[in-house]
This record gives sequence, C-alpha cells and structure tokens, in this order.
Amino acid sequence: MELYRSSNNHGDVIGRAMDVPPRTVIIDEGDPARSVYKIQVGQVMLSKLLPDGRRQIFELLGPGSIFGVTPNQRHDSVAESLTDTKLSIFERSWLNHVPSIENSFVHCLEAQICALHDHAVLLGRKTATERVSTYILNLVNGHDQNSEQTQSHVFVIVPMTRSEIADYLGLTLETVSRAFSRLKRLGVISYERHDGPMRVAIHRLGPLTGTYWTA
Repeated sequence: MELYRSSNNHGDVIGRAMDVPPRTVIIDEGDPARSVYKIQVGQVMLSKLLPDGRRQIFELLGPGSIFGVTPNQRHDSVAESLTDTKLSIFERSWLNHVPSIENSFVHCLEAQICALHDHAVLLGRKTATERVSTYILNLVNGHDQNSEQTQSHVFVIVPMTRSEIADYLGLTLETVSRAFSRLKRLGVISYERHDGPMRVAIHRLGPLTGTYWTA
C-alpha cells in the first residue's frame, strides 16, 4: 500500500493510498470512525438503510470529494464504490496536527454542502423528468471520467443501476424507467440497452432540468 508523506512535527507519514474495485463497501454503517477518505479517482455513493430495508442514496461523490467525516465515534452511513476508485486515507487523529490537510478538507466539504442543498431542492420540488435530467447532466458536469464529447453530442456513462438511481432521486424503479423512456421519445437523449453501465448520448437536456443551465 502506497504511503502519502508530508513533513510535520509529528512525523512524515500522514496518509495512505488504497485502490478499491467497483461495488465495494468501503465504510459500513456502524463501523468505527477512525479515518477520513479523499477520492483521487473514481466515484463513491453514500447511503442509509431504514429498518424495513428501504434505502436512500443521499450523495454521489467524485474526485476531490471527502467522506467519512462525522462528529461521532461510528459512521452513520454506508460508502460504496461505483467504479474503480483510488482513495487517500487519513487518520482522524492526524488532522488537527496537519493544518494544510485540514484546510483543504474544509474547502472540499463547503462545495459538497452546496451540492447537498441542490439535491434537497431536487427531492422537494422537481418532477420525475426534471430529477432524471438533472442527474444525467450532473454526471457530465461533475465527473470528467464519465463523459466524452464529439462534434455533435456529449456521451455519458451512467454508473448506477436504475434501482440505485431511484433510491438517489426518491423515485420508484418504474418511475425512473418511464422518465428515461420519455426523455428518449422527446429526442433529448438516446441510449441502447445492454449489459453493464448505460452509455447515454445527450442532445438537448438542459431545459428539462427545471434549473438554469448555461450550456
């Protein structure tokens, strides 16, 4: 395992690197909260389970994002990799002794809080079609490894299953499927059904998000 090093008064080893394959639980709810994680490459989803088995995926994170921050001694959510992921792992006990790392975490978390505000608006006010449209465009805008652009279209890889998208957007699986079908009929996206992650071509999706988009 690779070590990240930095000079400080408490020794030079402050973190370590870890490669995580897709669909791996990195943190389980109730695990001891000893470490904080920063994503270098890949995507991670955070979720909580209700006692009856229902799940809410409440955050999708990409490169530069932080997770595992909690005021408690145990984690209150599940963190699972969606793709091949590279993490930097920092022991919580070190953070107070390395101001540069602590400050960089603050900036990352500020951006993530703004994203959570947007997601709260999505869950509370947007229609199913607007939610799915916003989700697809956020994949393009937030995580470069998901998308590629040609002269005529933007293509995006959707790393989540439709069931996971439903749990993230507060919809049923059937509603998500209908929203994808409607967007395809409208001609704003196109895709083919096949095994593995869906590859979606985006033609003109921004106006259907219910939000002001500059592109």
